[in-house]
Amino acid sequence: MANPPPQLSVGYSTTIIPSNQDAPTSRPDAKLIPAPPFASPTAPRFPPPPLSRPDQIPSPSMRTPTMPSPVNGIRVGSPAPHLSTPPGPPVFSSPLRPAAVPFRTSPATPQPVAFSSGSSLPTSSPPHFSNGSIELLREASDATEQSVPDPESPYVLFSAHKVLKQKKLANIPSLGFGALISPGREILPGPQIIQRDPHRCQSCGAYANLYCNILPGSGQWQCVICRSLNGSEGEYIASSKEELRNLPELSSPLVDYVQTGNKRPGFVPVSDSRMSAPIVLVVDECLDEPHLQHLQSSLHAFVDSLPPTTRIGIVLYGRTVSVYDFSEESIASADVLPGSKSPTQEALKALIYGTGIYLSPIHASLPVVHLIFSSLSPYKLNNPEASRDRCLGTAVEVALAIIQGPSAEMTRGVVKRIGGNSRVIVCSGGPNTYGPGSVPHSFNHPNYPHLEKTALKWMENLGYEAHRHNTVVDILCAGTCPVRVPVLQPLAKASGGVLILHDDFGEAFGVNLQRASTRAAGSHGLLEIRCSDNILITQVIGPGEEAHTDSHETFKNDTSLSIQMPSVEETQSFSVSMETRGDIKSDYVFFQFVIHFSNVYQADISRVITVRLPTVDSVSAYLDSVQDEVAAVLIAKRTLLRAKTFSDAIDMRATIDERVKDIASKFGSQMPKSKLYRFPKELSLLPELLFHLRRGPLLGGIVGHEDERSVLRNLFLNASFDLSLHMAAPRCLMHREGGTFEELPAHDLAMQSDAAVVLDHGTDVFIWLGAELAAQEGKSAAALAACRTLAEELTEMRFPAPRILAFKEGSSQARYFVSRLIPAHKDPPYEQEARFPQLRTLTTEQRTKLKSSFLHFDDPSFCEWMRSLKVLPP
Repeated sequence: MANPPPQLSVGYSTTIIPSNQDAPTSRPDAKLIPAPPFASPTAPRFPPPPLSRPDQIPSPSMRTPTMPSPVNGIRVGSPAPHLSTPPGPPVFSSPLRPAAVPFRTSPATPQPVAFSSGSSLPTSSPPHFSNGSIELLREASDATEQSVPDPESPYVLFSAHKVLKQKKLANIPSLGFGALISPGREILPGPQIIQRDPHRCQSCGAYANLYCNILPGSGQWQCVICRSLNGSEGEYIASSKEELRNLPELSSPLVDYVQTGNKRPGFVPVSDSRMSAPIVLVVDECLDEPHLQHLQSSLHAFVDSLPPTTRIGIVLYGRTVSVYDFSEESIASADVLPGSKSPTQEALKALIYGTGIYLSPIHASLPVVHLIFSSLSPYKLNNPEASRDRCLGTAVEVALAIIQGPSAEMTRGVVKRIGGNSRVIVCSGGPNTYGPGSVPHSFNHPNYPHLEKTALKWMENLGYEAHRHNTVVDILCAGTCPVRVPVLQPLAKASGGVLILHDDFGEAFGVNLQRASTRAAGSHGLLEIRCSDNILITQVIGPGEEAHTDSHETFKNDTSLSIQMPSVEETQSFSVSMETRGDIKSDYVFFQFVIHFSNVYQADISRVITVRLPTVDSVSAYLDSVQDEVAAVLIAKRTLLRAKTFSDAIDMRATIDERVKDIASKFGSQMPKSKLYRFPKELSLLPELLFHLRRGPLLGGIVGHEDERSVLRNLFLNASFDLSLHMAAPRCLMHREGGTFEELPAHDLAMQSDAAVVLDHGTDVFIWLGAELAAQEGKSAAALAACRTLAEELTEMRFPAPRILAFKEGSSQARYFVSRLIPAHKDPPYEQEARFPQLRTLTTEQRTKLKSSFLHFDDPSFCEWMRSLKVLPP
């Protein structure tokens, strides 16, 4: 039975929206934070005692990430729902110093699920078996169940590791159920690789996997999704069940089917360096002197960081478009096109087929590139920044044309295919106010709303055109001039790129320039999701859209959801919400996620991830399996999707309040002779994560400008689990002597005058130095250096690279730090100690001094907020 098509939501995220449900969260084993700071990229939380064993191995996601993998849409699917200077820093090799009372630190990826056995055949109307017997099938089934590894895949994180059998309880929307899928994530060791065609169910299109029942006598296998029996062309015929374990797809929940292109006539695999996709820099030339100097510095550093074989192009735009020619080895020359209208085919043909070279390997053109950047001059006229003519749209059109080049003329209809996605990186300091896709300088223009609507549509179409040519457009904005984010966002989104705002063109901008160019991107991405019959997908949020049925292969009874991805990158994830159609009778439910993509070597890859979750009758067993952090991120993404404006964000804070009350009333218990509810102890981390969300930059009043809020929101809706968690709830680490760090709850009680604290809030990392520490020059320099090193290591692979800001206690900038911490100083002492046990190590004098350092304000503490909802804090 096919999933009813949910409705397609527009916006940065793709969504399938028929239900307004919510999802549960991830509860990894608690443990003290290990040494290398970036080893645990998740937001740690605290109270529960540590459950970790000394021999426990960190989850794969806690390793240093490798570069992400690309993507290729190959096939499959069916009715798809809609998508919505100081001393040198210390070495971080020793373990972090444990807290006086252990705080809970959760690994980035929730811990492995303890699944049990596989499915059994349906009892009614058994299928006809040609070689083998019912007994043999049962024996094979038992074989499949023994020693089957069931680790949770780092690519897919479920909000709970068990599923409730009762529909009424399973579908309570305030908690909900769902998964986060990271298609481009790369881990070591990677998936098992298979270089042959997969065995697929002829009825629904699902792939053979380790949970299938197999008849070794005949080689037939039963699909776990639709229960149909399929042949294997003799490949699964075996003398014993152990023999089948030698096949990767029957022994691992995660495999990659790789086609290297040998079946394509004339295809020759080549090295990554030769296939590296070109990068075209589209640079705003309407900048004032200070901004331009910073930009020049960032651009020089950027090209020096590129691999020597990277092909680069440079386009400048203002009132005209200048395309730089690399045919002269020591001269910077450019061809100039008008910016008032889209370039004509004749003009582009004259450009592309002329004598100029507009894309050149860095090793051949580096001196000329540096010469071009050095020759950039500041804006000469007297117009204010927002009123300068910038033909950004025309410039991107020209950039796409030089990337495409004369490939259309290739013979026999063979289309040139480069490895991965090409990139256009726009460096902008103001709005697009001239030529196609532009808006008037002034909001007071009598026809502004209509012109903005036209510009939005034009920009979106340009983004889709870029995507058709395997090109991603990233827009990196900086400076103090508003860039009219709503007009530029559709261009980045439709092409699979991002739009990022920066304070200036300095360090963070330069780092993002480098990371934007190197984040591995696959092309031709397609994600398929298949679930057991009793599971219904109700909403998908992420960087993609419903795949057109003619873009992928479909099967007779295929009920899969297919999502097309403009690019496949490590920094992305999809949030999938699910419900049960009815009460579940079986002991397990199955999920299969397939990601098709092309990588930089032009290999077509189909990554198949199969997950089996046990079903339970017991609500407490279900709640025990809920992963608080995953659930919090799923709830946050569903909430943020609806917070399109500031007034929406205020409404969404109220929905979080209602959600917490509803979870307490449905899953908690009422206090005797009281109207208060006790929040379920199994979900003890969830309310605090949601409290951070409602008062933080995503929904609260910390971010002042609507453009900033819009960019943060769109980033969050597409972000990976780790980044999403940090953006919703900050992670707090206190510096200790010897260069170690102790993880603490993100409460203002951490602001002790003799301490240095790092607060990681996803797109911002803050370093706070207490006044007593700052007064000791040597100590404070060492602490600051250690904190900076930690901040850099925590965010080494993060995109966008966060701002790293440091300030001292009492400074005006310290308010940025204070506003992100829970004001726990307002709670009574016994409650402070219960949530922040580190206070017990302070003397009475120290505690009095700490208390006197806080100013009074109206913002409630977490405990005050919970009580206002008639719920006891967990």
